[in-house]
Amino acid sequence: MKILLATKNKGKIREMNAMFGDLPVEFVGVDFLGEVPDVVEDGNTFHENALKKAMTFFNISSMPVLAEDSGLEVDALEGAPGIYSARFAGENASDQDNIRKLLEMMRDVPKEQRTARFISVLCFVMDSKPHFFEGEVRGSITDTPSGSSGFGYDPVFVPEGYDKTFAELGPEIKNTISHRAKAINKFKDFLKEFIQQK
Repeated sequence: MKILLATKNKGKIREMNAMFGDLPVEFVGVDFLGEVPDVVEDGNTFHENALKKAMTFFNISSMPVLAEDSGLEVDALEGAPGIYSARFAGENASDQDNIRKLLEMMRDVPKEQRTARFISVLCFVMDSKPHFFEGEVRGSITDTPSGSSGFGYDPVFVPEGYDKTFAELGPEIKNTISHRAKAINKFKDFLKEFIQQK
């Protein structure tokens, strides 16, 4: 079973194929379709953005499609950056720019009020019907970035139960406890059941 992953990121596609290696599925990126439009993520929630991406590519390809939207919600910032996580410091902001803006806004926030959570929402569309799978991991925001692995806000996010950032913990640990890992595990259970019923 071929599943279209709503991304051009070859690393993500490789990662998904490795994680689902025990199932008869193959993930391909949107490049598989040739020229495709850029989807404007203008929804108000992670669910809306993931659904829009999934439905766009489903309507183009009629293939089963998996799309994701994810981000960081900081309690002291009333849930920001949220759906704007990737472009928090502006449209073409780098990870460093976004982190700098976040730490600047939290400069006077005391340690015990620096709680946050990463959220991942997967939307799988098959036969025009969407299915959602959510994952979240709670933690807190550090004063300064630390660690070199991972991406996005990983250098400033310490998951609950750990004393190191995602960027220090490395992919082995991160990929078992992250918001994305939790959402993907739920999706994997769904796929296993679907395949068994066929």
